[in-house]
Amino acid sequence: MPFSYVSHLTCPKCKRTYSVRKKQQLCFCGSPLLVEYQLEELKKNLSPTDIGEREPSLWRYHELLPIKSADHIVSLGEGMTPLIPTPKLGRNLSIPNLYIKDEGTIPTGSFKARGAAVGISKAKELGIRELAMPTNGNAGAAWALYAARADMKATIVLPVDAPTITRAECSISGAKLHLIHGRISDAGKIVAQMVAEKGIYDVSTLKEPYRIEGKKTMGIEIAEQFNWKLPDVILYPTGGGVGLIGIYKSFKELQNLGWIQGRLPRLVAVQSTGCAPIVKAWKEKKNSSEFCTNSTTVAFGINVPKALGDFLVLEAIYQTDGCAVAVDDDMMLQEQKRVASLEGLFICPEGAATIAAARVLRENGWIQEQETVVALNTGLGLKYPNTVQIDTPVLLED
Repeated sequence: MPFSYVSHLTCPKCKRTYSVRKKQQLCFCGSPLLVEYQLEELKKNLSPTDIGEREPSLWRYHELLPIKSADHIVSLGEGMTPLIPTPKLGRNLSIPNLYIKDEGTIPTGSFKARGAAVGISKAKELGIRELAMPTNGNAGAAWALYAARADMKATIVLPVDAPTITRAECSISGAKLHLIHGRISDAGKIVAQMVAEKGIYDVSTLKEPYRIEGKKTMGIEIAEQFNWKLPDVILYPTGGGVGLIGIYKSFKELQNLGWIQGRLPRLVAVQSTGCAPIVKAWKEKKNSSEFCTNSTTVAFGINVPKALGDFLVLEAIYQTDGCAVAVDDDMMLQEQKRVASLEGLFICPEGAATIAAARVLRENGWIQEQETVVALNTGLGLKYPNTVQIDTPVLLED
């Protein structure tokens, strides 16, 4: 049986197709490309039972990943993060069946390791030796460290006020680190210039097709962890939106394989009130978003003024009868503290945003009490020490 059933790349807008054997960036029309698989052939040769006996990493799903040979895999053991019941938090929110999918336990401390593992592995297979990317922090840290493991050179450009720990991860990996005064959109312009001048492989969000494939394994894992019966609602902190796009893509593939049946979970894109272009577009029933000027939020990972794949995020929301919600920074930080004190989970601000959104949606009745709800925590809270106000400790005398 083939290691992968990858077929080709396709453009979701103009339907052009491209080979997975050559380096590809965006489509000729400017759209991100999506990976397609030979699902009818795979259906004949693989079942969920076969997967259950494999190693507990995202590579257990290798037939649905774009790497054609195991020899090219670059891994740090990423994947199969815990799906944690949160009964006390659930009672507090009146959502008894509330779970947190905790990506903080993954290598590099965030879900970005998934995209980096698959993206770097495919780059290795294609013979790429040098890459560049703009980042808000966690993605740059993950790609820099995985690039080091693959003996590749990496150039990372990020805002000067990005979290210190993620900057340190980029630096210690040996990557070329550039700091700028501005936002990720400004960093993207600098990377585009480097790519044009030096021919470096551009791994900016959705400018290479394979990051999505790593992120989609969150969706496959959720399905497997629920014994191939999906929850009612999934809330996802949305900046570039690759994780949400990937989760939706995984569910469509699993439907085509016949591994899941019934209605897909309602997908919720969660943003900050300080940067909510997807929320605005959804409220206006549009298929793309407008650039958000002067964006700001403590949840640095979702401070993305305009996502290249915004139309794919909105499609996932519309096709699952989902919604988009913005919550303010104070709400996020309150929920971050509440999750830690009730459940012992130190989640990141972006993850806390999903809990704040769940509270809003439960209060307005969009989420029903009996529904099963999964909130994605996309990173380790320890990576954001500046967001936590430490209570004044009691100094004990000798």
